Amino acid sequence: MSGWNVSDIPDLSGRTAVVTGANSGIGYVTARELARAGAHTVLACRSAERGEAALARLRSEVPRAQAEFEPLDLGSLDSVRAFAAGRQGRRLDLLVNNAGVMALPFGHTADGFETQFGVNHLGHFALTGLLLPGLLAAPAARVVSVASGLHALANIDIGDLNSEKRYRRWVAYGRSKTANLLFVHELARRAATVGAPLVAVAAHPGYAATSLQTRGVRMEGRKGAERFVEVGNRVFAQSAEAGALPTLYAATAPEVRPDDFYGPRVLMWRGAPARSWRASWARNDVAGERLWVASEQLTGVEYGGLKG
Repeated sequence: MSGWNVSDIPDLSGRTAVVTGANSGIGYVTARELARAGAHTVLACRSAERGEAALARLRSEVPRAQAEFEPLDLGSLDSVRAFAAGRQGRRLDLLVNNAGVMALPFGHTADGFETQFGVNHLGHFALTGLLLPGLLAAPAARVVSVASGLHALANIDIGDLNSEKRYRRWVAYGRSKTANLLFVHELARRAATVGAPLVAVAAHPGYAATSLQTRGVRMEGRKGAERFVEVGNRVFAQSAEAGALPTLYAATAPEVRPDDFYGPRVLMWRGAPARSWRASWARNDVAGERLWVASEQLTGVEYGGLKG
């Protein structure tokens, strides 16, 4: 794993990958490098304008790429269902649950969920469940969920998943990232229980310079805070190119195992991919099962092939 880079990605010809939030940052780099390695890559993005622009950019950088854009809004279960319906009956080798939001002002998705929990966890939970038949049709499929070292900010509150009692933006973000890790933990457990050829794994980018950090303060019109974050990105953060390496490693390296968690080697901040620390609550069997049941109830999506 030492010094691992994109040149170490194996040949992915004949495989199909879906990357959510692939129009910019880590998602774009992930999609581009998967396509460069030969995978037919689907850029699943909320904005058609940004998604089509990303696709054009990818094709200019990788002229032989097999890639396409498909609209997907993880804040709308109708959009998630429409995306999945478009892929019905088609094998899927790799799903990268990358899209996300960070530390936004309190708000709701189209379905009434708190935005960070709804987009970061529930949207991807529903998407993975609806794409499960295609994943199980592949000989060795992977699901990679992009979490964060900031999951350490907070465990989930199973009695207040939508932060209705009290909303603190960074606590809500931490809870949504803990939910990502619990989802991977429970998905890996269920796949192993039924002997499904599916590897569920998580990754995080460390501190990478993307638009994720500025969206919340920009929404509130806090120009000073936005400039402060931008300076921090320039001075302290690694690039999106480097930040995508743990995701790409988790998605393609042959030695990856179910329920692994990868991030940058140096202080979980920057550097080549390595196995990453996670809080004990993020791999708790009881919490994982309770969150899974609650997520099925909230989204109406059940994983028929992976009953616990």
